Amino acid sequence: MDFTPVITVLLGQLWYLLPLLLIVTLIKTPWFKGMIGERFINLGIRLFLDKREYHLLKNVTLPTPQGTTQIDQVIVSRFGLFVIETKNIKGWIFGNPAHKSWTQQLYRRRHTFQNPLRQNYLHLMTLKSLLGLADHQLHSIIYFIGDCTFKTPMPDNVMNRGLIRYIKGKTTPVLTPAEVTRVIDTIQRGRLAAN
Repeated sequence: MDFTPVITVLLGQLWYLLPLLLIVTLIKTPWFKGMIGERFINLGIRLFLDKREYHLLKNVTLPTPQGTTQIDQVIVSRFGLFVIETKNIKGWIFGNPAHKSWTQQLYRRRHTFQNPLRQNYLHLMTLKSLLGLADHQLHSIIYFIGDCTFKTPMPDNVMNRGLIRYIKGKTTPVLTPAEVTRVIDTIQRGRLAAN
């Protein structure tokens, strides 16, 4: 029996399902979710922080002795460098700043992931070395996007809301306008091209 006419009719009627299936598959990937999360944060920063005071650098890849490190967002202002690590994770989050890994629980499934504070520490040390800055001039921020709940106490710089308020809460100037310009120029010259 020849199924060619049946297949032809089905493809003619359901051709749109293939691109739709590809789009749905793409939307569910961690890469896509991360990209959307970072874009959401970038939009919030642009809307609610004064561009003359806060300078956003996105997707900064810098060389390290071990290879490279990729920083989601760096905001440069006279109040310091805000180094943001974005996590797009749902569910319950269990973590301790001293532990190597944290746990995500989504329904009955548990998944461990690298402690984002440790991950951002590498970013901070890379920037500190590149720029010659002191600890008080760098602010580490871990920002969770997605429907998540912290089930263990978290430090103030680990959050799932209040990013802009946290940044605006730093009101002590730690960089001069000339230093802000130098920092931005040095990062721009030192960053690697995006892949």
